[in-house]
Amino acid sequence: MRNSLPGNLARAYGGWNVKDRVARFAGWLDESDRKGGSGGYDHTETVNTYYDLCTEFMQFGWSESLHFAPLTPDESLEESILRHQRLMIERLQLERGMRVVDVGCGVGGPMRRVVRESGAQVLGVNNNGQQLEKARRLNVEAGLDHVTETLQCSFMDMGAIEADTFDAAYAIESTCHAPDKQGAFAEIYRVLKPGALFWGQEMCLTDVFDPDNAHHRAAERDLMLGIALSEIATFKGVNDALEAVGFEIVEAKNHGAQEGPSTPWYQPMVGRRGTLRSAFRRTPWGRKAIAASVRLAEAIGAFPRGSAAVVQLMDRTAAAYVAGGESGIFTPLYCFLARKPG
Repeated sequence: MRNSLPGNLARAYGGWNVKDRVARFAGWLDESDRKGGSGGYDHTETVNTYYDLCTEFMQFGWSESLHFAPLTPDESLEESILRHQRLMIERLQLERGMRVVDVGCGVGGPMRRVVRESGAQVLGVNNNGQQLEKARRLNVEAGLDHVTETLQCSFMDMGAIEADTFDAAYAIESTCHAPDKQGAFAEIYRVLKPGALFWGQEMCLTDVFDPDNAHHRAAERDLMLGIALSEIATFKGVNDALEAVGFEIVEAKNHGAQEGPSTPWYQPMVGRRGTLRSAFRRTPWGRKAIAASVRLAEAIGAFPRGSAAVVQLMDRTAAAYVAGGESGIFTPLYCFLARKPG
């Protein structure tokens, strides 16, 4: 049961009323609108709820690296993720002996890739205790606990880390959750040594997005709701926030818009990609079949009650990703390389 989905969910959900937590999460954006500016709404709690509910299913359907990657027709999703991580390692010029901070490390997939391929030592920062515990366990199982560390804190306040400490940093689909992107980048800037490089991968609205288009606004809201984003930045917004805190932008590009033969970044959630088993877990028909199976398993006590509601929530989120991608208004692959002067 240690590595089975039912066992992992039972540990993750503990004694929760999962259905109630899903229902509260599904209404977070309305609550935020009602309490906006009043100090009565805590977005950090919403983001934690999202990952508490969804992390085990995310890993079941995706991989230990819970992020998107630019896809090519001749690669599996896992191969594309590996290639994308290797690009990041190359751009950051990571080498043995360097100290690197993984900002919002998830369950540590990229962290383990970085230490294996570069020999650098990595500190994973995460505010979600459930994900961090799993990252630690997976690091131990991989025999990499001697070159990895973890710290539970918000990347908005990494006060436990001294200034000018790290040789490099990366943040993969994490600072998109920041209530204040400039504030998040300022903390990353503070903990980096002068001259250090910072790689980021942001979820963004593209230049196709038209704020006066009702369909675009509806798609934006569905994405914010499903991914727990208090806002979705533009490319310019990300660049401006980086420069406002002192970073020099070395390069910045939407890797979701590739030249030459490519596959849309959202394709794994639409049709078969990779093995039949992995495709079954990600595609619409597969997600619906899993939801039906989980409902049956709940009835006989094999899955925690409320698990099917989480699958349905994630199915709606996947549909929002696809709608944003197909319309061209959204990308999870705006990647930048920035440098702290020095």
